[in-house]
Amino acid sequence: MQVLVKSTSENAQTRCSICGQGFALYWERRTQTEQAEMLKEVEAALISHHANDAGVTAHPDHSFVVPAWDGPASASGAAILGNAPTWAV
Repeated sequence: MQVLVKSTSENAQTRCSICGQGFALYWERRTQTEQAEMLKEVEAALISHHANDAGVTAHPDHSFVVPAWDGPASASGAAILGNAPTWAV
């Protein structure tokens, strides 16, 4: 399962525990159990962005997929559901 993560200043579904930046989440699957498991992975990814930077600039300035996705955006279910243009992932 993948989650498309987009930074947002409104309606954040989660926030980075280090800098407080808000993020909207677009789930590939929506069961509560799957979301709870993946939310932990998303939060770990947000923390990992801060390895060298404590501010909001540590996070990508475009949307990203968790777990990391090296394939084409057109093949990512989460990116498709989040209406992400191919250049944004």
